[in-house]
Amino acid sequence: MESRQSEPAESHPPQSHPPESSLPEVVAPFGARVLAEATARVCDVRAVFGDPVGASSPPAPEPDLARILRGPSGLGTAGLRLVPREEPAPPAEAPGEGPGEAPPAAAEGTPIPGLYHHPVPDPDPVRVEEVSRRIKSWAIDEVSLYPDDWEEEFDGFSVGRYMVACHPDAPTVDHLMIATRLMVAENAVDDCYCEDHGGSPDGLGERLLLAHTALDPLYTTQEYQPQWARSLHADAPRRAYRSAMEYFVQAGSASQADRFRHDMARLHMGYLAEAAWAKEDRVPEVWEYLAMRQFNNFRPCPTITDTVGGYELPADLHAQPAMQRVIALAGNATTIVNDLYSYTKELASPGRHLNLPVVIADREGLSERDAYLKSVEVHNDLMREFETAAAELTAALPVPSAQRFLRGVATWVDGNHYWHRTNTYRYSLPDFW
Repeated sequence: MESRQSEPAESHPPQSHPPESSLPEVVAPFGARVLAEATARVCDVRAVFGDPVGASSPPAPEPDLARILRGPSGLGTAGLRLVPREEPAPPAEAPGEGPGEAPPAAAEGTPIPGLYHHPVPDPDPVRVEEVSRRIKSWAIDEVSLYPDDWEEEFDGFSVGRYMVACHPDAPTVDHLMIATRLMVAENAVDDCYCEDHGGSPDGLGERLLLAHTALDPLYTTQEYQPQWARSLHADAPRRAYRSAMEYFVQAGSASQADRFRHDMARLHMGYLAEAAWAKEDRVPEVWEYLAMRQFNNFRPCPTITDTVGGYELPADLHAQPAMQRVIALAGNATTIVNDLYSYTKELASPGRHLNLPVVIADREGLSERDAYLKSVEVHNDLMREFETAAAELTAALPVPSAQRFLRGVATWVDGNHYWHRTNTYRYSLPDFW
């Protein structure tokens, strides 16, 4: 059995907060009576930040929540805005930047021209440094995640900056580490089972199923239980899944853990669909590819935003179709961001990598450039659908934990774009402008 080296006391998994009460009935109509009951029964998020419980005046909306309350900005969506929208003055034209030209490069990384996104501040450098230090210690000392010659690639992933940008409301670094371990473990499974580091569609189903038991434990007879337990240390992905999940279940509620397991099963099913196309050497229809991407996407990351934030969205609110739609659209949009920023990286890799521009070019007979630009439009449509759905749900469900969760998902979407834009170690843009 693997011997685990303990981190310093401050890095132990945070204690779980008392779970907030679930609502007693389905709230699809979100009637006034049910909302009143929900508001009374759900813990006020101000308590998370230390404000006195029962304070007389509600806090002002934070910037990300204000963006959701303002609603979407696409054509025909003015009626969905919840507060008056102040339109900013058009920016002054930068020197050397005329109409139709690409915007100047940012300090680090260039945003894809025409991609709908919201800039975010640089993440707290102190937290980034500490998360980066702890995650590398965990990867090396606790789970033996990678050999020495992968160290540069691990550092280049910049996962500390990624997670701090996506979870600025995390109460402590311990909370940030919940998301960071899971992100690294998921990436290890993708690389080692599916992609760059020995991945193959052959036998993928077996590998994913056995790895999934590190998240969703096997309950079997006493004779066979020890063999399963030993198998959790058999390779780096299973070691990472097992350890990351141990930290997660100590920090979150049973409902949050089960939610995460469900989303990881979705992810693994998406991996299998992509592997099937690879074995058949088939390019799917565009709609089929987008269906696969609704499963093989970032969904497990924003769906745990409440655990990382130190509170809980009640299970029956999370399960509402309107909330599921918001979460799915967020995952879909952020995953197309990955398709777009990783496009040149994947083209340079051996074999054919399916991404949205490649599928559109093949299925719709477009040039590489036109297919890429159409993919940008698909992303923008998904983003506006996400913001529309979030605005509608925010108006219909004024429950503090739900509104904070929606704010957290929107923040994750913005942080995900920030990381892709600034990670110039991994990504560069095609020369299409």
